[in-house]
Amino acid sequence: MTTLLIQGGNVLDVVALTVKPADVLIENGKISQTGVGLKAPAGAQVIDARGLTVMPGMIDCHTHIVASQVNLGLNANLPNALATLRAVPILSGILMRGFTSVRDAGGANWSLAEATRTDIIDGPRIFPSGRALSQTGGHGDFRARSDIIEPCACSQRVGNIARVVDGEDNIRLAIREEIQMGASQIKIMASGGVASPNDPIHFLGYSEKEIRAAVEEATNASTYVMAHAYTPRAITRAVQCGVRTIEHGNLVDEATANVMREHNAFMVPTLITFEALANEGATLGLPAESVSKIEVVRGAGKKALEILAKAGVKMGLGTDLLGAMHRHESQELKLRADILGNGLVLQQATLVGAEIVGMTDQLGIIKAGAIADLLLVDGNPLTDISCLLGQGEHIRVIIKDGKTYKN
Repeated sequence: MTTLLIQGGNVLDVVALTVKPADVLIENGKISQTGVGLKAPAGAQVIDARGLTVMPGMIDCHTHIVASQVNLGLNANLPNALATLRAVPILSGILMRGFTSVRDAGGANWSLAEATRTDIIDGPRIFPSGRALSQTGGHGDFRARSDIIEPCACSQRVGNIARVVDGEDNIRLAIREEIQMGASQIKIMASGGVASPNDPIHFLGYSEKEIRAAVEEATNASTYVMAHAYTPRAITRAVQCGVRTIEHGNLVDEATANVMREHNAFMVPTLITFEALANEGATLGLPAESVSKIEVVRGAGKKALEILAKAGVKMGLGTDLLGAMHRHESQELKLRADILGNGLVLQQATLVGAEIVGMTDQLGIIKAGAIADLLLVDGNPLTDISCLLGQGEHIRVIIKDGKTYKN
C-alpha cells in the first residue's frame, strides 16, 4: 500500500477539540505517526496540507443506501440489478461529502459492503444491517391495505429495506439469517413511522418478548440491536429490553432520556430527513398518508437534542435520507451545530460514531494505530461548520483506509 505523509496541516483533535499544527504519516492503511517535522520515508507520497485542517473521516450512523426512491414501496419493486446500480452514485456522493463510514439501517448487504471495501465501486466503509425486521403492519410493511393480505416478497427484493417477521421463533431465525448473510448489527421496528403507510407514529412495534428474543440472538452473535422508535413509551420499553441504539427518538422526554443514560443506550437522531421530507417529500413521490405524519415528529426533533444532551445521552450522527434527498446529508451537521455547538457535533460524527459501530480508537480519530480515514478541509470546522456542508466542495482531500479518493 502507498505510504503517505500529510505535511504542514492543522490537525483537529476531536477529543480535546483543539486544532494544532502537525504532520500525519500513513503506512499500510493506518496512521503510524503524528507530530511536527516528520520526515517522508523513501518512496512516500507527500501531500501539502498547509492552510488546511486535517480531521477524521466522518461516520453517518443511519443511512439507507439502496433507497433510491422516496416512496419505499415503489423502491421495493425495483428489479434487483437496478436497485443495486442506483446505489452506486449514492455511495459515491456520501464519500465525497466526507463520510468515510456509514452504518446502514436497512437495505444494504454484505455485497455492497464488500464492493466498497475492495474498490469495485467508490464509497464509504459500510456496516450493513441487512434487512430491518418489522412486524406485520409495521414500519417495514409496505403492502397496501386490502381485503386479503398478500404474502410479503420482502425477503427477495434488494430494494426492500425491511422484511416482515412475526413471533419469537421467526425473529430468531430471521436474525440468524441476516447475520449469516453479513449483517454487522440488527435493526428492528419498535414504533410506527413516517414512510410506511399503515402504522401511526404512536403504534408500538414488536412485543417485549419479541424484542428480548432479538436482543438475545444479536448478543449471541456478538453484536447488538438498533431500534426505530419515536415515542417515550416505545423508546423506554426497547431500551429496557436491551436495545443498544435508538433511531430518531424525536418525541423523547426527560424521563425517557434518563432511562437511556442509565442503560448506556445511544440515540441516533436524524433531523435532516424530516426537513427534507417536509420540503420535498410530496413532490418526490412520498405517499399522502406519510406526508401527513411528518409534522408530528419534525418540530420535536430539535427539542429532543436539548433533552438528550442535558441528560448526558451519547448521540451519533444519522441522516436517514431517501432518494434524491441524499444530497442534503451534510446539512445534519448544521442543524445540530445550531443547537449543540460545532465541537459536540463533530464528536458525534467521529468519536461517538466509532463507538457505536464498535471501532473505538480505530475510526473517528487521528492517532497512531488508527485506520487512516482522513479529510483535508479548507477551513476550520470547529469555528465554521459550513466548510463541511454541501457536496464536499471545501474538502480538498479524502482518504479512506490509507487510499486517496479525492485530491
